[in-house]
Amino acid sequence: MIDGHMHLEYGPLSVDYVLEFVQEAVKKGLDEIQILDHTHRFKEFECIYENLKKYPKQKEWLENKKTKFCSTLDEYQCVIEEIEKMELPIKVKFGLEVCYVPEYEDRIREILKDSPFDFLVGAVHSIDDILYDMSFSKEYLWDVFDVDHIYRRYYDLVFQLVKSNLFTQLAHPDTIKMFNYYPTYDLKETYIELAELLNHHHMKAENNTGCYYRYHHKDMGLSDELLDILKEYGVHLITCSDAHHPSDVGSCIKEIWNKTFDTK
Repeated sequence: MIDGHMHLEYGPLSVDYVLEFVQEAVKKGLDEIQILDHTHRFKEFECIYENLKKYPKQKEWLENKKTKFCSTLDEYQCVIEEIEKMELPIKVKFGLEVCYVPEYEDRIREILKDSPFDFLVGAVHSIDDILYDMSFSKEYLWDVFDVDHIYRRYYDLVFQLVKSNLFTQLAHPDTIKMFNYYPTYDLKETYIELAELLNHHHMKAENNTGCYYRYHHKDMGLSDELLDILKEYGVHLITCSDAHHPSDVGSCIKEIWNKTFDTK
């Protein structure tokens, strides 16, 4: 079993902290893990978040120097190189979760052009400079804009992300549902278009359990409709916990594994 998405975000960039994730993965019976961090940890990516700072609560969130823009990619690479020298009981890969912002695509491409990482996860976390997944998102986004508009913009951005050819993996494809806002229109055609794009651009899609155990959404991963469409179209899927602490590694992976891959 694989857990393809977990963050070092709330701990140090250190070998010892990485090994806590490895130990938990072994305990949970996993065969492989993919460790990453959000680009908002790294100084090199600070420029792509500038537009978010026009909203006071987003600016405050980004100015938390303990977790934002506090490390460099070179520091991360040093830890990776130390881990790669070790004999570990499971396979460990390293990557990044990159916040995709269309107007900064060229800058992102420049930063990633010599990327040494095993994988690169692309994620959409904001709709036209407004974060949709924060405690203050209702005030800035959901109470201000039409839900249909938000969903259309979200999937427009996801499609642009896939077409950019920057990434190997799409983070949590339907996490826009996390606060239980839903559009009035049928998403089937959107999901089919997403499946076709993922195949054309050779990208994996995550079946990510983070919304379930972190935000108490009813779906233990992708919605049944989206998962069924991705499987029908033969999209390469990967199971993920979106763990932000070692104790969360492997959360609900066993529960979604069989459903994701039609095994018994």
